[in-house]
Amino acid sequence: MLCGRRWVIDGGLGSALQCNGFDISSDPLWSARILVSNPDAIKEVHKSYLEAGAEILITSSYQTSVQGFRKHMGVEEEAAIEFMKQSVHLANEAVEEYYKKYRGVKPLVAGSIGPYGACQADGSEYDGKYASHMTTEELMEWHKPRIAALTETGVNFLAVETIPSLKEALAVIKVLRTFPVIKAWVSFSCKDGHHTNYGDKFRESVKRCYEEGGNQLIALGTNCTPPQHISSLLQQANIALPPASVLPRVIYPNSGEKWIAGKGWEGRSTNWPYVSEISKWMSLGASVIGGCCRLGPCDIKNIAQVVMT
Repeated sequence: MLCGRRWVIDGGLGSALQCNGFDISSDPLWSARILVSNPDAIKEVHKSYLEAGAEILITSSYQTSVQGFRKHMGVEEEAAIEFMKQSVHLANEAVEEYYKKYRGVKPLVAGSIGPYGACQADGSEYDGKYASHMTTEELMEWHKPRIAALTETGVNFLAVETIPSLKEALAVIKVLRTFPVIKAWVSFSCKDGHHTNYGDKFRESVKRCYEEGGNQLIALGTNCTPPQHISSLLQQANIALPPASVLPRVIYPNSGEKWIAGKGWEGRSTNWPYVSEISKWMSLGASVIGGCCRLGPCDIKNIAQVVMT
């Protein structure tokens, strides 16, 4: 699905919403709150990324879960599932409106499957410590209704993203097998150039996912990772994958800042050199490229100019 050409992914949804005046930094539902309270704002962000050059939109379902909606909004499972499906409808509507206006290559919609920690509102998505006490079966049970909701609603594929541990990645892959038609990429969040945020070796994590993912896996890589680690991680992925593999490498780093629970983003970075860094990443095999936290439409426009030349 993604082989044979380069693709530009969108940027941070929550970051764009904040730039548009929505204060979600202290909300345990994060951008999922806006999905319910102001869905048009979500669609406008999607459209802004398409106008900037994004060819893959990631849905606003990253921080959605049955348990989260029940706890923080008091809704039952059926309503929570409908909110998740709404994230797909909004992205598809943005694509249809854009495509009707511009034609060309029709953008794709990736259903965001974020990690368990993203829905705990405690920063655990950035260290994955819950993997040490949760079983694979518990992780599978938690992810399954989310995957089912997005799969049923018309995504092109799933973006299994910001995954901090190999254990959780393999749990999601096991769930994917129960939906054999759906494709997905798996993207790890990493703390340095060799390890996931939980501490697993990135090289081994890529290797295991490649072995277990089968033909449902359409890309592997990293996201929500500081840009200075991307080159090393791509090198590790290249070692892990068979020499003959044409599996695309997906990368969408953050700005280099760090999220501190209860405080927000710290360590404001200077603008990183798009041309030299992205050109290097492409030379190392990256072909699906975008941005994550703190990177907005202007950043994606700059990225697209490099990727598509």
